[in-house]
Amino acid sequence: MIRVRFAPSPTGYLHIGSARTFIFNWLFARKLKGTMVLRIDDTDVDRNTQASLDSIYDGLNWLALGWDEFYRQSERLDLHRKIAHDLLARGFAYRDFSPAAAADADPKDKPHGEGPWLCNPEMRALTQQQSDARAAAGEPFVIRFKVQRDPAHEVKFHDEVYGEQSKLTADIEDFALLRSNGMPTYHLASCADDIDLKISHVIRGQDHLTNTFKHILIIQGAGAPLPRFAHLPLLVAPDGAKLSKRKHGPVVSVTTYRDNGFLASAYINFLCLLGWSPKDNREQMTLLELTNAFSFDGVNRSNAVVNFSDADPIDPKALWLNSQHLRTMPVETLVPLVKKVLEAQSLQPYGDDTFFAHVVDVIRSRFTTLLDFASKGRAYFTDDFETEPGAFEKLNAPGARELLRELAERIAAKSEFTEAGVEADLRKLAEERGVKAGLLINASRAALTGQPVGPSAFAVFGCIGRDRVIARLRKV
Repeated sequence: MIRVRFAPSPTGYLHIGSARTFIFNWLFARKLKGTMVLRIDDTDVDRNTQASLDSIYDGLNWLALGWDEFYRQSERLDLHRKIAHDLLARGFAYRDFSPAAAADADPKDKPHGEGPWLCNPEMRALTQQQSDARAAAGEPFVIRFKVQRDPAHEVKFHDEVYGEQSKLTADIEDFALLRSNGMPTYHLASCADDIDLKISHVIRGQDHLTNTFKHILIIQGAGAPLPRFAHLPLLVAPDGAKLSKRKHGPVVSVTTYRDNGFLASAYINFLCLLGWSPKDNREQMTLLELTNAFSFDGVNRSNAVVNFSDADPIDPKALWLNSQHLRTMPVETLVPLVKKVLEAQSLQPYGDDTFFAHVVDVIRSRFTTLLDFASKGRAYFTDDFETEPGAFEKLNAPGARELLRELAERIAAKSEFTEAGVEADLRKLAEERGVKAGLLINASRAALTGQPVGPSAFAVFGCIGRDRVIARLRKV
């Protein structure tokens, strides 16, 4: 049974790389009819914040992919401690009573003479009786994994992306499992939950690849079957630096794209193409197409670049994909999204639902994001809109305003209002007055929308509606 998990830590907003990891896990699970688990890794109590947790939920809910099971590590501490003590009892771990260990569960970055810190030999050498006696006396301790050193051996695994991986146990430090305050480390909590939840595939960022050797030791020590591992290439800035919340700020936040009017479907499409390819040159893909095409064979080993600048946090490729999805998605799916954007700007759809859907369908080909409906498309939803300089040029063409007012009267004189009827009236008027139809076409678009360019002028008439067309042409 395929079971995968996404395990974010609530220490900041949902990172673009984390979102991609979630999506790849989701695609893999859905393609193989597996189970998608969301697990909040919130055992780092000093860094966790409710704001960060809310941001993670906001981002995931916007993507709207969903999950099948939900857990919080902070509610599973008894399980983590049990596995640590089981490893201790079976000789795979030991208590470290050294003062440095009590203050810091992971002292490998502290000076310990020449070479990297691997272990505290004195603590490793304690007998079970000595260790039990000191613990019973209330002496604080850290539980460490006892990495086999004599003889050393290779820890090996096959990564679904990076291939065969190996590391000598002689190069792995005795890493902490349980801190002196009884809280599990990341290594212990992650492995304990993966074991208990029967995770079959661990799909995560390449920066976790080196942790995998420790995780294999824990899982093997616990007597559990190993999951398969797949590590994803990192996302980097244009200068090659790893994307960082601290350094790059909102550029790497999923909600930045949401707040800039992106469609979730387009953003998912964009993230999938960062470090993965369907290998058939497709770029615009629906969620179903992504699901059917996804495989680890398509994941690249090299890091993927997210393009942005100080002036613009949005990747141009993402913007292009969003425009394509905007133009091709079912209009009935797009309509409620547009309504939400309009309502946020106190704008109201004109006409009934059918008319509104028609307007959205006509004008969307000119837009890039949802926000464009309330800005560039403002004239379709309110009479309060500005006229651009280029539109004034069209209106100020010799005789244009007078002809538009006359066109308004001809439209008002007829009860029937259709695009074909308006076109016939406009062309007849132009012929009668000895002017080119283009003068009236361009001027009418400018009068009705305040813009010099846009959809077909006659389609614009249909989208504005008879009453508003007459009123706007009379006002020029």
